[in-house]
Amino acid sequence: MLITGGNTGALGTALLIAAAPVGKGRLVDASSVLPALAAVPPSALTGTRVATVIELADPLDPQTVLTRVRAAAAVDGPLFLYVVGQLQLDRKQRLPHLALARSAPSTLRYTGLPWHWLAAELAGRPPGATTVIVDLVADPDAWSQLSETGFGLGPGVRLYGRVAPSSRREQALPNYLKTYASVWRGGSRPDLATLHEQAAIQAGMEGVLLLAHVPSVGPSGGAGIVRSEAAPAGVPAAAPAPVAPAPAQTASPPVPRGTPAVGPPAASTASPETAPPGSVAPAAPTAATVFGTASAPARRVPATPRASGATPLPRTAAPPVPRARETHDPHPAILAAARAGRHSEAAAAAAAWEQQELRTHGPHSLQAIHWLEVRADLARLAQQPGLSCELWMTVADARLARQQAADESDVEGAVDRAHHQWEQIGDPARARELAPRLVALRRAVPGRQRGALRVLQRRLEGLHPGHSTA
Repeated sequence: MLITGGNTGALGTALLIAAAPVGKGRLVDASSVLPALAAVPPSALTGTRVATVIELADPLDPQTVLTRVRAAAAVDGPLFLYVVGQLQLDRKQRLPHLALARSAPSTLRYTGLPWHWLAAELAGRPPGATTVIVDLVADPDAWSQLSETGFGLGPGVRLYGRVAPSSRREQALPNYLKTYASVWRGGSRPDLATLHEQAAIQAGMEGVLLLAHVPSVGPSGGAGIVRSEAAPAGVPAAAPAPVAPAPAQTASPPVPRGTPAVGPPAASTASPETAPPGSVAPAAPTAATVFGTASAPARRVPATPRASGATPLPRTAAPPVPRARETHDPHPAILAAARAGRHSEAAAAAAAWEQQELRTHGPHSLQAIHWLEVRADLARLAQQPGLSCELWMTVADARLARQQAADESDVEGAVDRAHHQWEQIGDPARARELAPRLVALRRAVPGRQRGALRVLQRRLEGLHPGHSTA
């Protein structure tokens, strides 16, 4: 539904998205807020005298939502995006998605809206021109991740809202945004910070994650950071960022606005003599090998301690850097977010860059492969060895699909890193699940470490007695 209000002044756009699965998977009665918001003067939703309001009630297809967001983001003037619904993690990549009407846990990757898609579409807008207000419920897996890593949309986007854990007893109600509607219908027009505080009090502040925009200076000039104002349930009070600005506070990592100035990561190998007995000692990547830039030498950061003593090979040549992007490198902010513990935020930004490069350069392009490598290393930093292993295997497959030789350092490095991360997996079932693909890659890419395949097979036999991959 589209509503237009006012007839003079600058044009503002409000996009209202209320989405939740149909049936027993529904955690929140998202669409119940739409009648209340529809009764509000359109100008109140955007803060402009002229406003266009678009409603999406229980959309079925993520591409439909993406098309609407893309069209709204392309319009000049203030954009206000109101999102009501539930967050869940897809099973493969463990990234947050907004569940839509046909979403189910097993199909979420294809039927839900990836949160990083929103970040990617809003990234090209001028800083401060976009405001996102959310009233969300997170399922247990998503809540656990958000409680540890925070929640964001990148710099330049003002984000306000409330995220609550799901309840087993009943569906949640979007009372946070209903308070906005009630205040606006009464004729009051407080600033967003005041309205956010009032709505949070009305909806309940205990055991939830509150999001409030705080201006900050980031890599893109002006940026916003997300702050938790109340400790989520089960999380120590010191875990969220403080409400008062801290001198060392880092901005949210940037998301794509063009082609990044990056080079492929270095591969590394270990001498067989340095490997401990019974271990293949694949190269464990450091953050610097993946997050180095093309315009300057990679800055070393402390490596993850390991017993192998492996040393990285020199970096391979970087692809040409478009002149327009030489002054903007997203890697430092993404790495800073990861090292600050905001792993979900960093992963979403990197995934958004990957999607951008896939659209621009296509699958198996060096640009897209690079961001796969970044995501793999971010998973390592987040202590998710299973996901890191899976992503490094995808990197190796993509490089082989480009007809790169099995003995090229980039290919060997990807397989070595996948093998190293596989060794770190503590869940035997997960290790067994990934093993066949890793064994196949090890046979195709033996690497420079003698006996790597034998060590892998021996470890696998220990995980699954009586089974042999030979």
